[in-house]
Amino acid sequence: MKVISPKFHAILDYLVVVSLWAVAGLYSWDSSLSTFTFVLGGIHLALTLLTRFPGGMFKIIPLPIHGYIELVVGILAVAAALFYLEDELARNFYLGFGIVVLLVWFLTDYQSSAATS
Repeated sequence: MKVISPKFHAILDYLVVVSLWAVAGLYSWDSSLSTFTFVLGGIHLALTLLTRFPGGMFKIIPLPIHGYIELVVGILAVAAALFYLEDELARNFYLGFGIVVLLVWFLTDYQSSAATS
C-alpha cells in the first residue's frame, strides 16, 4: 500500500537534507565521514530540487527515477553500515538512515498523477 504522496515525500526529502547536514556537524566522526554525510545531504537536495514533483523547483527528473535513486541509496547505506563502518555511532546512524530510506521508498506512490504538480 502506497500511503506517502509525492507532496509529503517532498517534505520528507527536505527533512532528510536537514538531518544529514545536522548529523554531519554534530557528531565527532572522522572528517571524511562527516564530509561524506554533508555531501550526501547536498546531493539529496539537488535530487529533490531537480525532481518533477510538488517539492521540485526545476522539475527535470521524473519521480520514478528519483525513487530508483533512493532505493539504491537505501541499499548502499545499509550495506555501508553492516560491512564498512567501524564507528558504532556512524554504523547505527547509517543503518537507521538506510532502513528509513527503504521504508519511505516502499511506501511512496511514485506513479501518482500528483507527481507533476
